[in-house]
Amino acid sequence: MASSSVDRQSMQPYRDDPIEMKSSAKVTEPTSPGSDNDIHQHGYSDIWNDTSNDVRDMQRLGKQQEFKRNFHTLSALGFVSVYMATWEFVLVSLSIGFTNGGFAGLFWCFITTVCCYATIVASLAEMESMAPTSGGQYHWVSEFSPPEYQKIFSYASGWMSTLGWLASVASSVYVCATQIQAIINVTRPDYAFTNWQITLIMLALTAVTIGFNTWGTPFFPQLEIGSLIGHIAGFFVVLIPLWALCEKNTASEVFTSFTDQSGFNNMGAAYLTCQVYVMYCNLGSDSVVHISEEVGNASLVVPRAMWWSYVGNVLAGIVMLITMLFCIGPLDPVVRPHEAQLQMSTDLMVSQIKSGVPYLLLFDRTGSKGLSLALNIILFLLIYLGNITALATAAREMFAFARDRGLPFSKWVGKMNRKWSIPFNAVYTVSVICGILCLVQLGSTIAFNIIVSLSVLGLLSTYMISIGCVLLRRIKGQPLPHARWSLGRYGIYINAFGFLYSAFIVVMACFPTFLPVDLASANWAPLVWVGVMILSGVVYLVHGKWHYTPPVEFVEGRKLEGVGLQTS
Repeated sequence: MASSSVDRQSMQPYRDDPIEMKSSAKVTEPTSPGSDNDIHQHGYSDIWNDTSNDVRDMQRLGKQQEFKRNFHTLSALGFVSVYMATWEFVLVSLSIGFTNGGFAGLFWCFITTVCCYATIVASLAEMESMAPTSGGQYHWVSEFSPPEYQKIFSYASGWMSTLGWLASVASSVYVCATQIQAIINVTRPDYAFTNWQITLIMLALTAVTIGFNTWGTPFFPQLEIGSLIGHIAGFFVVLIPLWALCEKNTASEVFTSFTDQSGFNNMGAAYLTCQVYVMYCNLGSDSVVHISEEVGNASLVVPRAMWWSYVGNVLAGIVMLITMLFCIGPLDPVVRPHEAQLQMSTDLMVSQIKSGVPYLLLFDRTGSKGLSLALNIILFLLIYLGNITALATAAREMFAFARDRGLPFSKWVGKMNRKWSIPFNAVYTVSVICGILCLVQLGSTIAFNIIVSLSVLGLLSTYMISIGCVLLRRIKGQPLPHARWSLGRYGIYINAFGFLYSAFIVVMACFPTFLPVDLASANWAPLVWVGVMILSGVVYLVHGKWHYTPPVEFVEGRKLEGVGLQTS
């Protein structure tokens, strides 16, 4: 089997133009989205809201259309924008930067990081245009990596992506819970939730989020458009009172005042470690990738949504960062409370960072507790909307990986609800795992943070591997699929920089944020990452080697003769 797989994948299946639809791609009068007549046909059908380009893409990828394509330009843009929520997370997740660089260090680190990270986003967007599938990174690795390594590489990427998104959902729920505490702290500064209270709030938020991702799915696109409007309107509602009411720092303090209180005693080291937290404000461009099979004209709409949501979020983030640096007041009161928080775990100690003191100080400087309370509530609502998106993303990615039999109990997890055209079982599975993690937090916040520290490192490693596979094909002069959103002749250079920068961030994500460290404040992400890789290797030997079907085995021109379209 191994030799035939390599021979098959050594073929030259790609052309400079998209493949033509075959005459057999007509659907014969489907009666409903869940009818057997519809499920076993393939091709264009008004009932799925797909376009001729979607049909070509699904035919080339070897996938049966099972989702209704209810998302379009604005709803897709809203989906990814509200998850990224860059200006919101600038306010609530960048407190590390005040310690590792001060005002100027944080500002210039943000500028350089978003410029470098843009090459990663552009590379991911082009790959999405080549292969618009819910699998995302692990599919791209399977299709573009060297044939002899594609199965194990794509399997490892699938596990890393699945667990990375699970960690993201769990951490997002925790952030929302701590945001509620932050709202209470406006009027009761000394109040703090106990672990069991936070756990109950997390479970309640998860239950509500399940509702949005199951019975609320018919209205999901409208919700995302509304979220986009709220994301934009909220930006101005928060921005204007801060500039109008707060006393301002000087431009010299904001743009030229570098300080290092990280314990590294080296401004360069402090600056570089801060990039991981700036990155966290801008992660999420691939969220919309995992609903590709629900987006009309996906090979063009999704990469455009990825790129322009990144550009728009970054610009809003820069403006909000400048606002925060000018309006937050002297540095010392901002850093001192933060030093106590540094006793919590790092990397995804976002549970503490994202409800940290700095932005509460910022809102308090308006001089109105009522206004501060209102601004906190706005932040909570917008961040929670992103949590709904996170669960949808994680469920679609898990569904796709289960469809390829990459997970234990894949047949059940990857089952599509034919009536709703939604993978309910994947939604429930993600939610149950998130609930289990909530219970871990009940026993130990440190243990919870150790588990969810996988998010940034796990997702970035999948970016690095998938970009590296495309870069290698370009270096070797091997063909790539047609991309309607293409990097053109600059692709090899953008891919090269994106690959090197993602590798650099993966390394930096393994360093502690400050010195000295102890058990609570150590960066456990590398240990969790290695543990997940070992786990995926063991599961591959026991399960994946015999059951996992790499996505490339269904791709047009790469599959064996007689292999049809893949379905759940």
